[in-house]
Amino acid sequence: QVQLVESGGGLVQPGGSLKLSCTASQNISSLRVMRWYRQAPGKQRELVASIINSGTTNYADSVKGRFTISRDNAKNTMYLQMNSLKTEDTAVYRCYVWGGSDYWGQGTQVTVSS
Repeated sequence: QVQLVESGGGLVQPGGSLKLSCTASQNISSLRVMRWYRQAPGKQRELVASIINSGTTNYADSVKGRFTISRDNAKNTMYLQMNSLKTEDTAVYRCYVWGGSDYWGQGTQVTVSS
């Protein structure tokens, strides 16, 4: 079973930046698909970004040009660099991996407010 631990969330002003981390309990080279999701109160869960072992990335239209997903297999960690943050980016962000089944982190809160 894959264990995922997120970190890096917090409170930031509009226009600011945060970098989220998701560290897995095993070598992520064996995990083909890794994703970041977010969910704000009263809204459905949204796929923010995904990355596969080839390095191919995909982003939601709402974050293109502002967010960057990456993975460091040596550190068993996936990242989400978030720049030019907007108030509408406020949500709980969760990492996801496919490891023979679906595995989720517990989530980290990102709050964008002035």
